[in-house]
Amino acid sequence: MPPHRESNDRVAPAAVLGLSIAVGIALAAGLLSDTLDGLLSSRRVVTVKGLAEREVDADLAVWPIVHTVSGDTLAEVHERIQVNGRLIRSFLQDQGFDTAEVFDSIPNITDFRTQMPGLPTPPAERFSAQSTVTLRTRNVSGLRTALQASGDLVRRGVALASHYEGRPQFMFTSLDALKPQMIAEATRDARRAARQFAEDSRSHVGVIRTAQQGYFSISDRDAFSPERKTVRVVTTVEYFLVD
Repeated sequence: MPPHRESNDRVAPAAVLGLSIAVGIALAAGLLSDTLDGLLSSRRVVTVKGLAEREVDADLAVWPIVHTVSGDTLAEVHERIQVNGRLIRSFLQDQGFDTAEVFDSIPNITDFRTQMPGLPTPPAERFSAQSTVTLRTRNVSGLRTALQASGDLVRRGVALASHYEGRPQFMFTSLDALKPQMIAEATRDARRAARQFAEDSRSHVGVIRTAQQGYFSISDRDAFSPERKTVRVVTTVEYFLVD
């Protein structure tokens, strides 16, 4: 056999093999590209926030009733604090509250002679005391009624102090009962937002990738009705988007 023919016989199979390898590489590259495209598509995500709000009634109220007395001796001051305390307790009992809901605090006493010796006009009595009787109750509506009738305490001779610490406080303590429903509501709200993003990108909302529950906040509905509360929670949810 001539040498050039033998050489051609060896080249032909090699060429076929090389072509096969090239075709295989091209096909593999195409498959890899499709796979990567699929992976990238499946990893597209959207992050949205969901809101849930509820308006509720306060279920606990605290009213610190701050009153003041004065006297020339500590014994007089003590006696007048006791008299005021009895008058306040009687008033609260008349308003329908139980004695177990009422608490006394330690009085704050000022001695004008030793603590404020340089006053140009000394007070008529040496000592002044501020004391607090605190009502803590679940009867929120009853406390609101008592507040409106608090002028009766003045009529009985109790000098009420106009003090920030004497402001009634209204609280909502049943948050745990609302949490499951509100979290579910906030998650549904987040999914609605995700659907809008998905529609704009011509895709569909997939499963949740991550979710973060925000803090629950409780605030007064407004400055004039502190017994009404607004409970609010915001959740942050990340969804997969799929074609």
